[in-house]
Amino acid sequence: MSLLPYPLARALLFRLDPERAHELTMQWLAAVQGTPLERAVGGAMVEDPVELAGLRFPNRVGLAAGLDKNARCIDGLGALGFGFVEVGTVTPKPQPGNPKPRLFRLPEANALINRLGFNNDGLEAFIANVKRSSFRERGRILGLNIGKNAATPIENATSDYLVCLEGVYPHADYVTVNISSPNTSNLRSLQSDQALDALLGAIAERRAALVREHGRRVPVFVKIAPDLDEAQVAVIAAALRRHAMDGVIATNTTISRAAVQGLPHAQEAGGLSGAPVLEASNRVIAQLRAALGAGFPIIGVGGILSAADAQAKMRAGADLVQIYTGLIYRGPALVGEVARALKELRAPRPQNA
Repeated sequence: MSLLPYPLARALLFRLDPERAHELTMQWLAAVQGTPLERAVGGAMVEDPVELAGLRFPNRVGLAAGLDKNARCIDGLGALGFGFVEVGTVTPKPQPGNPKPRLFRLPEANALINRLGFNNDGLEAFIANVKRSSFRERGRILGLNIGKNAATPIENATSDYLVCLEGVYPHADYVTVNISSPNTSNLRSLQSDQALDALLGAIAERRAALVREHGRRVPVFVKIAPDLDEAQVAVIAAALRRHAMDGVIATNTTISRAAVQGLPHAQEAGGLSGAPVLEASNRVIAQLRAALGAGFPIIGVGGILSAADAQAKMRAGADLVQIYTGLIYRGPALVGEVARALKELRAPRPQNA
């Protein structure tokens, strides 16, 4: 595939069932990483270093969680030019996820709907794959995204998050607590006031113990949904501050279908990603920035299909961005395009003589 122009590769992949196309692509990436073909996957990384949450990111463009749930292709994906890569969501035990079909393309809207349901091989396999990668050794930043098993009652969710936190902690540059997927029953209820306080309090306490054990403080980010009103965003912002979380990722997929009404597959259950979520994501980012003030790290994700989309997300208040659905529709060229645009956005303007 690396020898084909991406529009042609996409045309071939889009003839397949979406999940089958995804599986084949990941199998190919896993096969070429660590070989000379890895260099043919993408282009050179744009150097645009930035310090955030105590970490030095080589550039401001990352891969969002969800594409590589089992951390099989960290090095192959990193070769696309990302400054940071986030993998997962991982759960303590392996689970198959929701019944198929569970992934749908909406090409007229540059969008996807998924109800995968945290399908993954479990924490033990995930950590083994992370340990095999060399991405961090190259000075890149690796985020590990954690969640709960579907079979775990929501009242016991904290125990799953703590098991995952302990497991991934030694191998992560940062850890993301995913409480915003719409595809695990009741998961988004963890964004509410009391439930969020209890969860983040337990995570902060366990992280303090892990700092003492490992001698390093790993930043913890929290990933939230776009389907929140301003009052809910304010509650989350206050909880992030109260429990000394290091940043927030905004946003996950949306359950709204307002932007895709009438399109094939629009009424499929699951989370909608891609171009239709851009506006809602940027609204939440702006509200978070207003509530959190300057300096609190925000990673913006949702609807980036162009350099202009990424710049709009930064202007809304994001410090870094992540892409996922845009990568599927635009291909690897989007990574460098966005990285160059963000570097230009923050470059000082020459003054008139």
